[in-house]
Amino acid sequence: MTFPPGPPPYGYGYPPPPPRPGVIPLAPLTLGAILGGAFSALGRHWKQLLGVTASVYGTALLFVGAAIGIAYAAVGDLFPAVFDLPPGQKPRWDDVQPLIVAFVLVWIAGLIAILCANAVMAAACPAAIQEAVLGRPTTFGALWRRAWARMPAVLGTVILSSLPMLLMAAVFVATLIALLASFHGGSPISLVITAFVGAGLAALPLIPLVLWLWVKFSLAPAAAVMEGQGVIASMRRSSALIRGFWWRSFGILLLIGLMTTAAGWVIQQVLSMLMSAPMAAIDFTADDKTAVIAAFAVIFALLLLGQLVSQLLVSVFPPLVAALLYVDLRIRKENLAPELTRAAGLL
Repeated sequence: MTFPPGPPPYGYGYPPPPPRPGVIPLAPLTLGAILGGAFSALGRHWKQLLGVTASVYGTALLFVGAAIGIAYAAVGDLFPAVFDLPPGQKPRWDDVQPLIVAFVLVWIAGLIAILCANAVMAAACPAAIQEAVLGRPTTFGALWRRAWARMPAVLGTVILSSLPMLLMAAVFVATLIALLASFHGGSPISLVITAFVGAGLAALPLIPLVLWLWVKFSLAPAAAVMEGQGVIASMRRSSALIRGFWWRSFGILLLIGLMTTAAGWVIQQVLSMLMSAPMAAIDFTADDKTAVIAAFAVIFALLLLGQLVSQLLVSVFPPLVAALLYVDLRIRKENLAPELTRAAGLL
């Protein structure tokens, strides 16, 4: 049978097009369909996702700020005894130790806040994709509740998936410290460069393992949200779905990572250009400080807006693509399309 040129007429003797209740056709997806579906989902639910992004990272920022304030109130009196000493006098260990403890505690608080914020976003994006694929609307409240309900499971998958990367970082740092401690004499700059090169070579063999595990468990957050799975079950589901499609998944995830990094860089450059104008217009010698305050307010607003948009792209777009990749692999390997068609009310 010969087909006429152009799009098929989808009549007698021709296959009908796959149903499309939402942002993607319910059929195996191409790279273009995955990217288009992610952009369409972001376009449909950008208000809800932006609200979750602002709420999550704003709360994390307030949490870290409160931790810094508490730490400063506890050990702020020790700063002069450590940093404002006469020339030649060294600070006492009894004064330095509380500052180190406070710094470590603030760092841990910041790490916990960022991990929880990233886990909420990693849970919100599959929840939005699940509704967008079926063509159903959602609200900020529904998305927020769903993300928080699945946050512990998603957080567990994020932490376990990050362990190989932490292992590589630990090997790098341990090798760097060992090399720096073993050097005696020579130029400090050359010794530092040699130590960094040696530490990088020591961690280099772990890079293939880290990449393999990163792709292998990249769909675990989507499984935790869309299937309601626990931590270990979600990681097993991701491993099973990726099997046989590792290189394709790696290429898609790497492309999205490069795209979001480039987009974030462009946003930061545009933001720097926009901030340079009010900075150049500020007259710091003027007696009236109202204009200075207004200029700084404009700069702060631009900075906040740019950071929010950049964070929206970096923290939202890759999980959207990963969730669509999860749907694609389930369609390919588990014939999910008829079930999605029924859930959308098309059968």
